[in-house]
Amino acid sequence: MLKVGLTGSIAVGKSFVLSVLAELGCHVVDADEIARQVVEPGSEGLQAVFNEFGEDVLSVDRTLDRAKLGAIIFGDETKRSRLNSILHPLIIAAQDKLLHDWEIKDPNGIAVIDAALMIESGGYRRLDKLIVVHCRPEIQLQRLMKRNNLSREAAEQRIRSQMPQEEKKKYADFLIDTSGDFENTRAQVRTVYEELQAITTQENY
Repeated sequence: MLKVGLTGSIAVGKSFVLSVLAELGCHVVDADEIARQVVEPGSEGLQAVFNEFGEDVLSVDRTLDRAKLGAIIFGDETKRSRLNSILHPLIIAAQDKLLHDWEIKDPNGIAVIDAALMIESGGYRRLDKLIVVHCRPEIQLQRLMKRNNLSREAAEQRIRSQMPQEEKKKYADFLIDTSGDFENTRAQVRTVYEELQAITTQENY
């Protein structure tokens, strides 16, 4: 099975790219979905986050309040790094289990894992190829402000908290620019998919 990472900065269109890859036949997993699973009530992850950050990150029903947690970590590099060190091992373990299950069922298939911090965490190194999604900075800013209902200042702070897009692009085997419309992006995704398919037909990738 060809194992592919999909990454990019916040609000650049990774979810749309992932959905197109799924339509084309890839096995896909959104790291945000896994991240939610590893902090479900009663989980090791939620207990570890609570131990580190206290009552402030819990909702009244004792589930994780992601908005409160986000407000705490986005402006604090030390706290953000601490959260990542808690959750990334749990997320990667869950991803690896999925990859193992898929490989048994479809050894010649393509598996795509979407994770915003795949480069920063080093998680991309265990995969065969890496797709980096990007767009023009002004488009990223507007998308983030609209999607999360943030002020320009708050959106810029979140963008600055991540590795710059230009730096992420240096790690890419494939680049997808989502600055255009959906059809333009879809065409790029199809081209990348066809190249990935070609790789799976080779004996060594």
